[in-house]
Amino acid sequence: MGWKNTTNIIDKTAPYIPALRFHWLTPLYDPVLKWGMQEERFKRQLIAQAAITLHMQVLDLGCGTGTLTVLLKQLHPQSVVHGLDGDPAVLAIARRKAHQHGMNIAWTQGFSFALPYPHAAFDRVVASLMLHHLNREQKRRTFGEVRRVLRAGGELHIVDFGPPHTSMTRWMSQIMRRLEETADHLDGLLPALMAESGFGEIRETSHLTTIVGPLSLYRAVRAS
Repeated sequence: MGWKNTTNIIDKTAPYIPALRFHWLTPLYDPVLKWGMQEERFKRQLIAQAAITLHMQVLDLGCGTGTLTVLLKQLHPQSVVHGLDGDPAVLAIARRKAHQHGMNIAWTQGFSFALPYPHAAFDRVVASLMLHHLNREQKRRTFGEVRRVLRAGGELHIVDFGPPHTSMTRWMSQIMRRLEETADHLDGLLPALMAESGFGEIRETSHLTTIVGPLSLYRAVRAS
């Protein structure tokens, strides 16, 4: 589609938190999500919510090891699926997964807050458990970038840590807010940050509890 390839480019000055915070824990990322966080359940729910149709351009933002990206392509083979992540180690795992499944997925190394894509390139952007790796300013910049690369009427779909809805998740949240950049999520600030960036029709569509904390699903639309 004519955008620049940033496969070998990474901003060494930007604060970056890899999967499970430390690079040496990357091999544990998939098992933790699969067995500890109901991964298949919430990722299938996210894909269903995105309502992807034939030939859509879809971006998995902060795709990690590519589990969601590959599942997107499996469920929507006629769509053009892209995966972007800042960590070359997890992208290597993602590429292997796609190769094992014989799938054609466009992988790019880059940051969510400086996307290497042109305006209005995508119909859907999905983000699974990546926004809590970003500080508040990076979240703002990311939402601005996502709005820029979405077409008019395009949609952003998110699953990430969210505000607690039960006494148990309120207790869990007191522990979770000390880890990474989760406080904005647990305080329910993501919708406000999306609205600041010009998104409309923003809502929390669902929530669930995992062993590490509450998750929320969100949907937002890029107005024309």
